[in-house]
Amino acid sequence: MSPAAPLSSLIQALRTETAEMHVALEKRLPFFSEQLDLDLYRRLMAAYYGFYQPLEQRLHVLALIPAGLDQSLRIKLPVLRGDLKALGLDETAIDALPVCQALPRIDSRAAALGVSYVLEGATLGGQILRRRVAGQLGLDATSGAAFLNVYGELTGRRWKDFLQYLDDRNLGEAQTFEATCAAKATFTYFEHWLDSQEVLL
Repeated sequence: MSPAAPLSSLIQALRTETAEMHVALEKRLPFFSEQLDLDLYRRLMAAYYGFYQPLEQRLHVLALIPAGLDQSLRIKLPVLRGDLKALGLDETAIDALPVCQALPRIDSRAAALGVSYVLEGATLGGQILRRRVAGQLGLDATSGAAFLNVYGELTGRRWKDFLQYLDDRNLGEAQTFEATCAAKATFTYFEHWLDSQEVLL
């Protein structure tokens, strides 16, 4: 998608509908707080794991991502597990972590795209957080911060590919509404979950 190309109504709707929620959640995440220490970061990543684990599983089991988007390239869970191990948790401790039960409803391909939009956007935002965690805590991809740079050098490319993919979906008004509802629900449930795990400001 060239910079001059108009945004599809789907991308525009997703951006517009989630913008405020995105900003609100960002303000509450402790990445840029003076409170961020190794213990809080470890608890934060454990909370991320507790949300991503059932959500990725649901996306995978339902197989609702339409053909053409290789979902297997976009799974974050193994990297999150690797980070938690680097941060001192063993397999047993990781498997015993609390897992979110209240998840956004994914009952259509459009809803799956809405959820994926939030997860992919978070991956793009991880680039800024990665630099912060490196500066504040001295962590990198080998010591517990691989999740924040899960696509590495491919981050920008994969985000553009994802937007192009959305751009190519010719969703009608009803499906666009389904996608935006699912995206907003993802933000809501994620924030509630992080709140319940006491890792937000």
